[in-house]
Amino acid sequence: MNRWPRWGRAVLMAAAMVLVPMAAAAEQACAPDRVTLRGDWGTATFRVEIADDAAERAQGLMYRDQMDRGAGMLFVYPRPQVAIAFWMRNTRIPLDIIFADKTGVVQQIAREAVPFDETPLPGGSGIQYVLEINGGLAERFGIGPGTEIRHPAIGEDAAWAC
Repeated sequence: MNRWPRWGRAVLMAAAMVLVPMAAAAEQACAPDRVTLRGDWGTATFRVEIADDAAERAQGLMYRDQMDRGAGMLFVYPRPQVAIAFWMRNTRIPLDIIFADKTGVVQQIAREAVPFDETPLPGGSGIQYVLEINGGLAERFGIGPGTEIRHPAIGEDAAWAC
């Protein structure tokens, strides 16, 4: 004999139909190939490649002719950097370079970095994560200092944890 009244089973089924997709969406938001940003402007998600060793960080997005609008590259350093700067050597597409601290909070943005320009673009000190996206998107979305980045690589100190 079933212990649940008919209306109880209906409520349970309705809750499951709502919670399962919500859990799947939350899990998808924290996938290794996705970065989500949030601020008072809303949220934005980018499909990313990860550069988490010296060779990958040195290569970055050089020699590419284009990048999909919803794509980017997340540079992951093992610890916060004393000082960090990027440049656009051999980079053919304009980029917004977003510098975040160990908690994933954006500290600085180099907007519309000019292709092939070798002028250092400083991110400041204490930077552990750098996100490169197509130039102009940071302004279009409203991404600025204080924006939070969510990704599994941002560990237990994350301002917006997975």
